[in-house]
Amino acid sequence: MKRSACIDALYQEIPFLDRIRQAKADGFDAIEFWGWPDKDLPAIKAAAEEAGIAICGFNGDADLSLIDPSVADAYMEYLKKSVETAQFLGAGSVTIHSNGLGDGGVVIDPRDDLSDTVRTCAMFQTLEKCAALAEESGISMNLEALNITTDHVGNFLKYTQTAAEMIRLINSPKLKVLYDVYHMQINEGCICDTIKNYGDTFGHIHIADAPGRHEPGTGEIYFPRVYKALEEVGYQGYVGYELFPLTTTAEAVKAIMELV
Repeated sequence: MKRSACIDALYQEIPFLDRIRQAKADGFDAIEFWGWPDKDLPAIKAAAEEAGIAICGFNGDADLSLIDPSVADAYMEYLKKSVETAQFLGAGSVTIHSNGLGDGGVVIDPRDDLSDTVRTCAMFQTLEKCAALAEESGISMNLEALNITTDHVGNFLKYTQTAAEMIRLINSPKLKVLYDVYHMQINEGCICDTIKNYGDTFGHIHIADAPGRHEPGTGEIYFPRVYKALEEVGYQGYVGYELFPLTTTAEAVKAIMELV
């Protein structure tokens, strides 16, 4: 499994472009980040090429929601721009969510005025369009469920099963699940059983310990067993470390590298 550093969360002690070089020096295979409109994309591309490190992905949907039928066209227009950005950077994927997220990951509009049925159907219909765009462009899309108690109150997609079953129904090789161990430990637990049952749908993994969202070893998750479960289902994609160091990034990276 290849290792990716989320440089919006890690390396906050140093300037953004320096984080790319440091991630390579620390042994990561790739970097990833959150939003792209506020980034100096040519500079990121040049820094990654100079460092010899891949860019594996970033968020593709900003403040628009899959569950809102009234913004379905606008969602796809923005996603097309994200795909073009991924192609420019040489990134292999973008991450998508059920809900638009604002500063700090706040859910912008949960659309509680709509029934669960409408929100589910709207998400499924737009995901079918996402899959078609992904296949046409060659840029994979990974659908991420988020925790609803600590970081993203009001987020609609909260369970791995829901995401995985939609991905299986659509059945596109370019549309997968982003399984975030931290978020799903909070929402549903049973990490190893979930990996066994739905690992075939995973296109990307996010790692942080819970509670706290710090490096492995700071919370309650037994990561050696989690990694073994991923190996047992044949997962070969990126494992992204989207975590906030308990003390310093250097100490967090040490814990990550010792574990893997």
